[in-house]
Amino acid sequence: MRAPVAALSVLALLAALSGCSAPSADRPLVVVTTNILGDVVTEVVGDEAQVMVLMRPNADPHSFEISARDAARILHADLLVSNGLGLEEGLQQHLDAAAAEGVPVLEAGDVVDVLPYRGGDAEGAPDPHFWTDPARMIDLVEALSEAVGANVAGADSAAVTANAAAYTAQLRELDAGMASAFSAIPDGQRSLVTNHHVFGYLADRFDFRIVGAVIPGGSTLAAPSASDLRDLVDAIDEAGVSTIFAESSQPDRLVQVLADEAGIDVAVVELFTESLSESGEGADSYLTMMRTNTERIATGLSP
Repeated sequence: MRAPVAALSVLALLAALSGCSAPSADRPLVVVTTNILGDVVTEVVGDEAQVMVLMRPNADPHSFEISARDAARILHADLLVSNGLGLEEGLQQHLDAAAAEGVPVLEAGDVVDVLPYRGGDAEGAPDPHFWTDPARMIDLVEALSEAVGANVAGADSAAVTANAAAYTAQLRELDAGMASAFSAIPDGQRSLVTNHHVFGYLADRFDFRIVGAVIPGGSTLAAPSASDLRDLVDAIDEAGVSTIFAESSQPDRLVQVLADEAGIDVAVVELFTESLSESGEGADSYLTMMRTNTERIATGLSP
């Protein structure tokens, strides 16, 4: 009797594991890659579907990976929402697999006005960091509302539309608040230096100048050379930058080294740019993240 009992045990275990990988039968599933998009999608979808966010708080979107269980669940999604434009570098194989299986995909980079990188090793390539401009997030919310209505069976389209309208109003309020806060920064001090090129859209929207980045590219996976750092020091010195900004999703060691080696008096201020934080850490939602960053940028660059 041992062999049949063992076989039954194995079958029961496999069935349990299979059940863990499949979405709940009574609720549609929307899978989202990054936690910034995940927060926005959750606001728009509301109670009309289960939202599964793959990226954990304080992670790096360029390098985070997912479990086999999460990879399996993607294939059962009613809708998959991704950033695109090369951001989710460690996740691309799973996104490709889902598309090949016929999972409906909304790629944010397809529905917003995309800017190219300006400067650095990524010069001319599409910049994926569109969320630093709340106006572009409004365009995404509109497309998301339509995608949920078209692909998520059982979702109440009227409820989703109402959620999208309410969240759009909050995004417009955010945009106006950012413009007001930044207007206090003198023209000669509206210069940004960060870990890597992440503020192109914010600069375009609110009239900042990108002096440079410690990592001269669009990905945190790149690394600066000694000559890159020397060039950036010269640019900082010429622009008279008083504050440089380090991203919360990665250590600010390189920025601190730059500040020390530049031979100039600069402050290093942490921003939340590519990931939301845990609750209570200053960026547990997209709106909170943007308001926190706005206050820190405005304070850091003001006289």
